[in-house]
Amino acid sequence: MSTATAPTTTTWNDLADRVLDGYQLTAEEAVAILQSPDEELLDLLAAAYRVRRRYFGKAVQLYFLMNAKSGLCPEDCSYCSQSKVSDAEIPRYNLLNREKLLAGAAAAAERQAKTYCIVISARGPSEREIKAIETIVPEIKDKYGLQICACLGLLTPDQADRLAACGVNKVNHNLNTSAQRYGDICTTHTYQDRVDTLKAVRSAGMELCSGGIIGMGEQPRDVVSMAIELRDLGVESIPVNFLNPIEGTPLAGPSELTPNYCLKVLAMFRLVNPDRELRIAGGRELHLRSLQPLGLYAANSVFVGDYLTTKGQLPESDYAMLRDMGFEITTSVEAEAARQ
Repeated sequence: MSTATAPTTTTWNDLADRVLDGYQLTAEEAVAILQSPDEELLDLLAAAYRVRRRYFGKAVQLYFLMNAKSGLCPEDCSYCSQSKVSDAEIPRYNLLNREKLLAGAAAAAERQAKTYCIVISARGPSEREIKAIETIVPEIKDKYGLQICACLGLLTPDQADRLAACGVNKVNHNLNTSAQRYGDICTTHTYQDRVDTLKAVRSAGMELCSGGIIGMGEQPRDVVSMAIELRDLGVESIPVNFLNPIEGTPLAGPSELTPNYCLKVLAMFRLVNPDRELRIAGGRELHLRSLQPLGLYAANSVFVGDYLTTKGQLPESDYAMLRDMGFEITTSVEAEAARQ
């Protein structure tokens, strides 16, 4: 398949058949998905749904995110309202205390989330922050039975080992964009630094959670390069964010993203990473808008509640959307069974 040839309905079905038989998409085929005509979107989503259904059935997993340390970050990531180059009006505070972290876990459990994401803004965690995580994670797991995903910045192998030892299930560290373009959005650390953190997490025995941000001026080939890199790294959980161009950040301003393109991105990620958990993350309300439900024909996971410094839609709206579509909020164990 070439990008110069418009795919047909039969092609998307055939491609899904091949993926279900174990075929891995080429970069050219993945780019063709992103460049496909809008008229073929529903056929493309139908193909992606066949793959999603094979591995996850009707299951949808919910994640709940806690901004455990806000602002105060020395990195210059141009998309982030918490970076040193941002003038955005956001809360700024050091690591939350035990009571507030437990309250967040209680909210996660109440909202039927099965994974509680503890996120801090930092280049990497301090010794005090690592010790705080080591202390709180066993208590949260014992009290609420939640899986824990930690997002603490760059990690050393020793720090990764300590997180695994205290019960952290997975670590989030996004690639964000392609290796070729990473220097355009951040200069205080490298793409390879991020890959090295993921390798340290893998060596420690934890699952990888890593995805990207769509809408930072990248080309389709950059999105595809990231999706394939995530496949090659064996990432288990892939969050796809759509840039919220927050006022005060270098990337503030009008967005060129459309709901149709965002859906093509999700379909491409599903076909490139057929049996991976695919999560519609930040910016879904802003960019998918009324087409949010269609995203779940490719993805099988969403955040419920707010993001780091931006608001999400009401949980009740998410529950209603899932009910209307016939999907089921499920535990990790149930989701794994659905893949068999």
